Amino acid sequence: MASTPVCVEDFEPYLKAGVSDFVWGYYRSGADGEQTLRDNPRAFQRYRLRPRCLRDVSQRDTSTSILGHRLAFPVGVSPTACHCFAHKDGEVATAKGISSVGSAMILSMWSNRTLEDVAASVPPDTPLLLQLTILRDRFRVEATIRRAERAGFRALVVTVDEPMLGKRAHYQDWEFDVRDIAFPQILLPGERYIVDQIPFSDSRTWNEILWLKQLTSLPIVLKGILTAEDAVEAVRHGAAGILVSNHGGRQLDGVPATIDVLAEIVNAVRGSGVEVYLDGGVRKGTDVLKALALGARAVFIGRPALWGLAYDGAKGVEKVLGILKEEFSLAMALSGHFLEPPLIVLKDEKTALSRVHIQVPSLSLHACASVLLSASENIPKEKNQCRDAGTEGGSEAERTPRPTLVLAGGRPHKDWFWKQSLARRRS
Repeated sequence: MASTPVCVEDFEPYLKAGVSDFVWGYYRSGADGEQTLRDNPRAFQRYRLRPRCLRDVSQRDTSTSILGHRLAFPVGVSPTACHCFAHKDGEVATAKGISSVGSAMILSMWSNRTLEDVAASVPPDTPLLLQLTILRDRFRVEATIRRAERAGFRALVVTVDEPMLGKRAHYQDWEFDVRDIAFPQILLPGERYIVDQIPFSDSRTWNEILWLKQLTSLPIVLKGILTAEDAVEAVRHGAAGILVSNHGGRQLDGVPATIDVLAEIVNAVRGSGVEVYLDGGVRKGTDVLKALALGARAVFIGRPALWGLAYDGAKGVEKVLGILKEEFSLAMALSGHFLEPPLIVLKDEKTALSRVHIQVPSLSLHACASVLLSASENIPKEKNQCRDAGTEGGSEAERTPRPTLVLAGGRPHKDWFWKQSLARRRS
């Protein structure tokens, strides 16, 4: 373990050292073979930043807003269960940590501390959102919503990818006594938590979103959307936001990394006013910059917040977020694109590259970006192998049909990039 953590991943060993093997397995593991769990952070490494030089970057504004609430920088904390496993103060400490740096928190419905305690521990203007699991028992769901409204929560974040629990074999077989675990947002007074009787609703449909819209005036964010088709449904059913998420790789294994589907989701909701956020695999300030350049309004972190919590409670969460803020601000400066995000390259050593233009939502720190994306299906590999110095080869006819990737701009870029590229090669 690093004596003084200098990057986000330095905090992880503190959690492993401070909890039981079961708890470590619970926090760390993903579903089945953990393909998606591994791919979430690795996917960010497939994207490259192309910096611009000799730009005045002395004045950088990292702030953004979600649902009208200001954040000092575009990183919040995603909902994760059982923070009291990592620190005795649990979600109260996490909330204090996010509040101290001007961030936001989505409190899990499976938290160990009451939502009232969490809300009371931070200033009233702290953006707190409540994650909501749709249960068979609607009375429990409605009761929790009413409590959230009274406590001043700003929105509901409804998990839509969990009709049943995914197979998490790396900790399912552990013996664990749950008699002393409190789930005050789930259990009624006097009830005990029983592992095999989690009351998930496996018959829920989009009608549940309409029911929630009738039940509360709080904005509703849908967490777990990974396709354009579902994003369109989210808009049609009145969602205020979408959190692009694959549940930290803990539900259906083999789904895409969130960064890889982000632009598709942004494109699908363009013009609707629906905000798009991302979680899954964010570990560095450059990860944040890449997500924003692809259209996210903000990103959220799950496991890293738990690592910070285990390190030093509220101060540990504050430190993790502080490192991400500093790295993000530095990435803005070094990229030279604090008003326009940098050109991003999605690079695969075995495929060629193509370019499309995407428009990102208005934000104080950026306006638009261009992206290089893999188009190996459309460009012959033997003519267009990716090289460190660029791409080469191929006539215009050989390069057709052009990629038809529909990203955040709503349509592929026009011929400008292609004509410029061909002109450079012919010269």
